[in-house]
Amino acid sequence: MERDNLMHGARSALNTIPEMREWAEQYLKEKARSQNEAMTDEEFDKYWKYHKPEIMHAGAAEAMQAYKQREK
Repeated sequence: MERDNLMHGARSALNTIPEMREWAEQYLKEKARSQNEAMTDEEFDKYWKYHKPEIMHAGAAEAMQAYKQREK
């Protein structure tokens, strides 16, 4: 339950603070890219286009933690 609350709070923040959303999107995109190194840039762009919503949803809490850590 707490994980759901954390994820909901993170997604709400990303939906209301454009700078934070942009940073989180880039963070998650770079992470996804590192996990798919065998793909060409073109293949990855297509992959990102279709999987971005689910990656952003699932990674919202992780991205928020990374965003807070970068300020320290």
